[in-house]
Amino acid sequence: MIAPEILAKVRRIEILTGRLVAETFAGEYLSVFKGRGMEFAEVREYAPGDDVRSIDWNVTARTGRLHIRRYSEERELTAVVACDLSGSQFFGSGQSLKKEIAAELSAILAFSALHNNDKVGLFLFTDSVEEYVPPKKGRTHVLHLIRDVLAYEPKGKGTEIASALDTINRVLKRRAILFLISDFRDAGFEKSLRLAALKHDVIPILIADPKEASLPNAGAFLRARDPESGRRFLIDASQKAGLLAYRKKEEERLSRLSAIFTQSGLDAIRINTESSYIDPVVRFFRRRAKRLRR
Repeated sequence: MIAPEILAKVRRIEILTGRLVAETFAGEYLSVFKGRGMEFAEVREYAPGDDVRSIDWNVTARTGRLHIRRYSEERELTAVVACDLSGSQFFGSGQSLKKEIAAELSAILAFSALHNNDKVGLFLFTDSVEEYVPPKKGRTHVLHLIRDVLAYEPKGKGTEIASALDTINRVLKRRAILFLISDFRDAGFEKSLRLAALKHDVIPILIADPKEASLPNAGAFLRARDPESGRRFLIDASQKAGLLAYRKKEEERLSRLSAIFTQSGLDAIRINTESSYIDPVVRFFRRRAKRLRR
């Protein structure tokens, strides 16, 4: 039984994202993601200017008149959202948790796929893949995916991106657009990411909260707990040097992530929980569309 507050959130997200998709995202999505190949459309008589390489000699021999075969782009794609539900996703210093931002992003992407008649599926993962919803079409299916991101109670708290990507590569037999939503607080997933990028169109979406990179000057040591391991520790927030060291550590982590994405040939979308996620996603689509036109 789904709690009424979850159903209310799903409905709110549907209304919000449905409007955004209709006004902004559906066209951007269509301009960026092309079909997998060409599919047969029709055979028609040859007309001056047609490519002679398209002549269908079998039909020509039967009819005694030149005919060509026409093909159209195979538009239908499969989009898959892989969403991190580890312990760190349940953090948020503002109005929204990272998990809630992930749910709205999942909805935007799923409704954009639906609007363009593509299938969409879902992987939820922590230190293992916890749920897989195979790609399908339809509004009811998309609402089911959003509900799962919001309501699913993960068994694990850690993050194993490599394990998730390895499972996704085994399960998905055909090429897909793979939106990988996480804060990427993990290590050792570089090889799995490169392999996934060879098989699928992988788009990392990095969700971060500003308070994870910058602590207030509390004038004392702060007690903290790792939401994934449960380990408790102290942070020196009593002096500027301690605060700077904490910030530098996070900046180095993000710099390493950027290098990993670049080495895999990937362009990441970066989302801040205290800012609108609309602009970064639109900028990504337009940046990618511009590259495709070159």
